[in-house]
Amino acid sequence: MPEVEESKKKASILVEALPYVRRFRGSTFVVKYGGSFMDSPDPETRSQVARDLVFLNFVGIKVVVVHGGGKAVTRVLKQQGIKAQFIDGLRVTDEQTIKVVDEVLNGTVNDEVASFVAKNDCPVQRIPGKDVLACTKLPHSSDLGFVGEIRSVNTGPIQEALDSGVMPVVSSTGSDHLGQCYNINADTAAAQIAIALHARRLVYLSDVPGLLRNPDDPSTLLSSLAVDQVEPLKNQGIIAQGMLPKVNSAVDALNAGVNRVHLIDGRLAHSILLEIFTDEGIGTEIIHSEPNHE
Repeated sequence: MPEVEESKKKASILVEALPYVRRFRGSTFVVKYGGSFMDSPDPETRSQVARDLVFLNFVGIKVVVVHGGGKAVTRVLKQQGIKAQFIDGLRVTDEQTIKVVDEVLNGTVNDEVASFVAKNDCPVQRIPGKDVLACTKLPHSSDLGFVGEIRSVNTGPIQEALDSGVMPVVSSTGSDHLGQCYNINADTAAAQIAIALHARRLVYLSDVPGLLRNPDDPSTLLSSLAVDQVEPLKNQGIIAQGMLPKVNSAVDALNAGVNRVHLIDGRLAHSILLEIFTDEGIGTEIIHSEPNHE
């Protein structure tokens, strides 16, 4: 009977997940929440991600959510008649733009992400990145304005939330010693927070399946990638454009002690659970070149 077979299939998935649940209980995972699915007009797309994050929390994994919100910033800038400018993929952030970044990332988007999690009966703590990420101006050949480079992470408020069973939701902004707000790359912010918290896993949720040898062919997905394979793939142009900051941040995190990094498609139903709790996974995992890092 089809119903019985479907029930058996569900049961086998639960059995497969059990060793992973046992292994990861009490561990810290940092999840970077980004990609076009953040802007999906279908709230169910965002809600299913929130439910998966809450599931991780309920099975004893301490989850920190780090989010960007570049598209939301660009929309507000357009409404105000301010043209968005980018150099080397980085947003030029003048005085007008940083005010919008502050309002949108620390306000609107942070509120929205936190509310989707909270709707699933999980307590959340909204944390503006500028309150915990100390930064200086990012050195660059062009003047990017208020674009920051993280110098340190104040883990106190984040760890306090985690220890209380609360899920922190952190925006990708920082501040300097004068309290000036800076725009921070969200991939970098997630990696630096993962490093500071000694996280076991760093997960990048975006709108691509993972790392593809051919961006136009999903069947070329690289399911696993060791750190020592990264530079050759850069030289071949396989790791390029939008994947560069993710992979560079992933390598930084791994070199600083994070066990594994995952690149997965947040648009797919339950992608984070399939990646973490099944043998095959669903995206790309970046691992240490030496074995025995779980």
